[in-house]
Amino acid sequence: MAAQKASKLFVECLEAEGVRHVFGIPGEETVDLNEALADSSVEFIPVRHEQGGAYMADVYGRLTGRAGVCLGTLGPGATNLTTAVADAYLDHAPLVALTGQGGLERMHKQSHQYINLMRVMRPITKWNARVTEPGIIPEIVRKAFKLAQSQKPGPTHIELPEDVMAAEVDEEPLRVRAGVRRPEPSAVEILDAAQIITDAERPVVLAGNGVLRVGASDALREFSRATGIPVAETFMGKGAMDYADDRFLGTIGVQSRDAALAGFEDADVIITVGYDLVELAPAQWNPDRDKRIVCIDTVSVEVDAHFTTDADLVGDTSYVLGRLAEECGGECERGGSGRLNEIVLGRFEAAKEDDHFPMQPPRALWELRQALGRDDILISDVGLHKLWIARMFPAHEPNTVLIANGLAGMGFALPAAIAAKLVHPDRSVVTVNGDGGFLMNFQELETATRLRTPIVNVIWEDQQYGSILWKQDKKFGRHFGTDFTNPDFVKLADAFGMPAWRCESVEDFGRHLGHALTMDLPSLIVLPIDYSIDVAISEELGTETVAA
Repeated sequence: MAAQKASKLFVECLEAEGVRHVFGIPGEETVDLNEALADSSVEFIPVRHEQGGAYMADVYGRLTGRAGVCLGTLGPGATNLTTAVADAYLDHAPLVALTGQGGLERMHKQSHQYINLMRVMRPITKWNARVTEPGIIPEIVRKAFKLAQSQKPGPTHIELPEDVMAAEVDEEPLRVRAGVRRPEPSAVEILDAAQIITDAERPVVLAGNGVLRVGASDALREFSRATGIPVAETFMGKGAMDYADDRFLGTIGVQSRDAALAGFEDADVIITVGYDLVELAPAQWNPDRDKRIVCIDTVSVEVDAHFTTDADLVGDTSYVLGRLAEECGGECERGGSGRLNEIVLGRFEAAKEDDHFPMQPPRALWELRQALGRDDILISDVGLHKLWIARMFPAHEPNTVLIANGLAGMGFALPAAIAAKLVHPDRSVVTVNGDGGFLMNFQELETATRLRTPIVNVIWEDQQYGSILWKQDKKFGRHFGTDFTNPDFVKLADAFGMPAWRCESVEDFGRHLGHALTMDLPSLIVLPIDYSIDVAISEELGTETVAA
C-alpha cells in the first residue's frame, strides 16, 4: 500500500467507525488532522467553545449509541473539553475526545502550552492513549471507539502529537465489527430472580438511564404489563414508561419522600433496571437496607451499603426482561403507590388555569407539553428549572427529555440541542435554560444560526441563581451572592441573527412557542419566571435531596 500522512490514516479510521461529525475548534497542532477531515466524508463542525463541542458529542452519543467525537488543540483547547467529557463520564455517554499536542521531542521539559493531558483526562475517561508513532493509529482508534461504546459506555481520549500526525505511514484501518456483544444470565440465575419476584408481596421496579441507553423501554413496558409490577423512574430514565400508563409511579429523586410516596417504603422487593448509582443514591429508596433487590444491568453492580443485591442479572436488558416475564408466569403481586403521581400530576393539570405572571413553573411546563408531540425533545439545562422538569414534565417516550444529572454542569442545553437536531431533524427540539446557566455557552447561538438548526431556546428569567437561593433560604432564612443582572436577551439573539421574543403575559408564551416551532431557523423566547412556588409542591413530599 502507498504511504500517506498519519493524519489521513487517522481520519480513514474515523470513517471506518462510521463517524459523521467532529465537533470542535481547530488549532495549530491539529492542522494536519483538519486538512484530512476537509477531504473526507466526515463533517467538521466548528464550534465557539470546546466545551460546547464536547457537549454536542456527548448528546450525539446518547441519542445514537455511537460515540460522538470532539476536538480541541493542546493546552487551553484541551482543558476546555474537560467539563463536558466529565459529564459524559458520569452520565455514561459514548464519546471520543481528540486533543492536539506538541511534538514528542518537547514533552520531557517545560514547553509552551504543554501540560500532561494524559494525566488530566485519565480520571474522567474510561481509557486514554497517546499516539506515539503512526503505525499504532488503527489499533488506538479501534480501541477508543470499542471501549467508549461498550457497556457501560463513556468517554475515551486520544492525544495527537503534531509531529506524529505529520509523519508518513503505510497502515490501513482495522475492520470494524458491527454490534456490541451482550452476554446472557444463566437459566438458573433467571429462575432464582423470578422466584424472588413471584414470592414478593409488594414488588416495585426502579428504571434508570441504562434502560434508555440500550433501547430496552419496550421490553420494560411489556414486563410491567405482563407482571403488573409498577415502575418508577429516575430523572435520566424519564420516558422509559409512558407517564399515562397506570403502572407508572412517577419520577423520584427530588425530595426525601418521593420514593416512599411511590410505594418503595412498603416494598419488599425492588427490581432495578439500568439503574446507575450516580442518578440517585440507594439510601434514598432503601434507607433501612431491608429490601430484597433484583438488579438487571449490563455490567456487574457497583458496591453500596444500601444496594446489596439478592440477584444480579447481567446481560442484554431486553432479553432478561423478556425471560423474567416468562418465568414469572403472569400477574404478580403489585406494590407501589400512586400518591406521588397524584400530587405531582394534579398540580400539573391544575396549572392550565393559572394566569399568574410572571409565569410559575407548572404553567410553563404545561404549555411546553401542549406544544410538543410525543417524540419531540425537551432538553433541560441545570438549575432550579431542572428540578421542576424532572419533577413534573410528563414524558411519553424514551430520550425525549434530556437531563444532565451525573456531573450536572450548567451550559449543557444549547449545545445539546444542536446535536439532538442533527440526529433527529424531523423532531422539534426545545431547550429550557435558567438565565444563570444560559450565558455559560450562549456563544453556540452562532453555531446554531450558521447551521440553521431550528431549535427553540426558552430562558426562564429571574435574575438569580435560583437553586442556590432556594437552598440558602431553607438553610439560613436568607440568601447571598445569588443576584445578578442580565443583558437584553432579545437584542442578544438579534445580534446573532435569530428571531427572539420576550413574554409580557401568560398568553404570550404559548403563542410565541407555537410560532417558533414552525420556523426553519433557531429562535429564543425569554419567559419571566416566578419561583415563589416551592418545587416541593407539598410538605408531604419532604425536603429536597438533590442539587439542581
